[in-house]
Amino acid sequence: MIKSHKQLTASLLVSAAIVAGLGVSAPGNAAAASNPSNSVMAAAAGQTAVIEASVRLRSTPSTSGEVVKYLQKGDQVQIVAQPNSYWYQVKAADGSVGYTSTDDKYISVNSSSVGTPTAPSAQTGTIKYGVNLRTAPSTSGKVLRLLKKGEQVQLLAQPNSSWYQIQTSDGSIGYISSSDQYTSFANNGGTGTVTPTPTPPAPVPPISTPGASAQIESVISAGMGYLGTPYEFGSSRYDTSTFDCSDFIRQIFMDAVNLKLPADSRQQGDWVKSNSTVVTSTSGLKRGDLMFFMDYKGNSASAYEGIDKSKARISHVAMYLGDGQVLHTYSVASGGVKVDKLSASWTNRFLFGGSVIR
Repeated sequence: MIKSHKQLTASLLVSAAIVAGLGVSAPGNAAAASNPSNSVMAAAAGQTAVIEASVRLRSTPSTSGEVVKYLQKGDQVQIVAQPNSYWYQVKAADGSVGYTSTDDKYISVNSSSVGTPTAPSAQTGTIKYGVNLRTAPSTSGKVLRLLKKGEQVQLLAQPNSSWYQIQTSDGSIGYISSSDQYTSFANNGGTGTVTPTPTPPAPVPPISTPGASAQIESVISAGMGYLGTPYEFGSSRYDTSTFDCSDFIRQIFMDAVNLKLPADSRQQGDWVKSNSTVVTSTSGLKRGDLMFFMDYKGNSASAYEGIDKSKARISHVAMYLGDGQVLHTYSVASGGVKVDKLSASWTNRFLFGGSVIR
């Protein structure tokens, strides 16, 4: 029996609510930043500190922020900023940046230390191409959400040459690729694109992290786990007992990479057009690409002659598996979620396709 991502999320939220007020190392500990010590000083960026007791490193300066990792007693960290009296923004030895309590029972700041400054906080940027916002500077970091073309972000730091730490307009903090194909940064009040000076990373052992191809395989694997799930037009987006085409595609991306696509096929098509490079021939498709189709008008190519496919209405979405195969669901009679051959009928109905994960 498959337990849905939605059910698991609900269970985790209940558990999180129960333990939100508990400390990490012992049941009697209060949550980080719930009762900061009066002896806390205002720390400056560049100072180093030592973790005195196990404490959470969070994605935002709040106990509701996602837990990036757990800092252990004896860990060395660098102070990046102190947004208020309750929280430090720190960088751990593995390059992870997040927020932790200023309470001196959790952290001891070395006032004489001098560190390397982070990238200028005055730099703002614009997302040029859809890119994942992650909890850590690594492709293994959890995807918080996908930043869309045109979004404005602020640069906080650059832990290494491959990643930026940024803050979005809604206050989310995370990491994105530093490749200039994704983001253009400029100084406030100035003009032109600038390249932030990297903060030298702390020495850490090399690790092997999955790339886009591994994420795509995870999404496909999640989809295969639903083979045979019954079809229902307009299926609920809150359970996985039935799917229509767009609900199925949305669910498998949520299950595999925690990426929430729009709820219907036409919006998903608009999303791909805005965040990817579309192809209008099936020969240009790659494994894992989404495919968008128009209404069925017949099996012969002549039935589709004279139709302006650039203006045709999307009525179906599927995932291309390669070798002329698609993973999708489209009717009760077809048997629900299944793998099909890309027949002439489907090829005639094909409008465009494109990647969600690159």
